Amino acid sequence: MTEPSIWAQQAAADPEHSANYVARFRGLAADGFDLDGEARFVDAMLPRGSRVLDAGCGPGRVGAALAAVGHEVVGVDADPVLVEAARADHPGPTWLVGDLALLDVPGRFDAVVCAGNVMAFLAPSTRRRVLAGFRSHVVPGGRAAIGFGADRGYPFAEFLDDARAVGWTVDLQLATWDLRPATEESDFLVAVLSS
Repeated sequence: MTEPSIWAQQAAADPEHSANYVARFRGLAADGFDLDGEARFVDAMLPRGSRVLDAGCGPGRVGAALAAVGHEVVGVDADPVLVEAARADHPGPTWLVGDLALLDVPGRFDAVVCAGNVMAFLAPSTRRRVLAGFRSHVVPGGRAAIGFGADRGYPFAEFLDDARAVGWTVDLQLATWDLRPATEESDFLVAVLSS
């Protein structure tokens, strides 16, 4: 058993928390919003048919977009409401309920994508364990693309130190999934890591 994540604490405090999140993204998709930026970013890093772990997959939007262009996707999220929505809305990829701090998925992946502020929702005591779990699930030379916002309780410098401490190399830091360079004032970080 691990310390409950911030997401789990919010869901316990508000029984509609997860359902509201699902409804929000279903509404954005219905309204035609472009929700595939993270998937395009990861797809550009990989040859077709790569194996991708969507870590903290939520209702499946990133993993589904990657599967649609030919990747083999396994999504993992601790919230069963979100995983059920992923299964309902995006059949095809494998969607699993699981704690990222106890990650145990068969096989290795060419890349891990961790979008949607997942890292900032982790319990602080599990952050390095999660990053180490990502690294242990990629092939040699495998990569991770991780993005989250500032002012969410996980300073970017601390995240980068944690990633390096568990053996990742930080290859690239951007301010957005659409390739804008990171600056001291950036309020979002997209980090590309390699094993």
